[in-house]
Amino acid sequence: MRMYLISDNVDTLTGMRLAGIEGIVVHERDELHQALDKVLADKTIGILLITELLSNHFPDIIEDIKLNRRLPIVVAIPDRHGTGRNPNFIMDYVNEAIGVKVQEDEP
Repeated sequence: MRMYLISDNVDTLTGMRLAGIEGIVVHERDELHQALDKVLADKTIGILLITELLSNHFPDIIEDIKLNRRLPIVVAIPDRHGTGRNPNFIMDYVNEAIGVKVQEDEP
């Protein structure tokens, strides 16, 4: 199984190509649909990497793939601008999961 990247910027694609991962840069909904059709038709692609910005801009398209297909596994990745998540997203996730507020020790 291979990985494939759908990115919103050339820098992320260039970095992934250096790691041996093929991909494409898209900006519009139609371009994303065309790229996804290509990926979904290729049974050798097991993991689809997509930048968080694209994932956030077109959540309906991405969620449809996640909910209705076993493969490829869709993973949203941060791009060169960093993650769009709250800096304490892991602690927030733990707090929500266990229902108890966990506080970090001060340095």
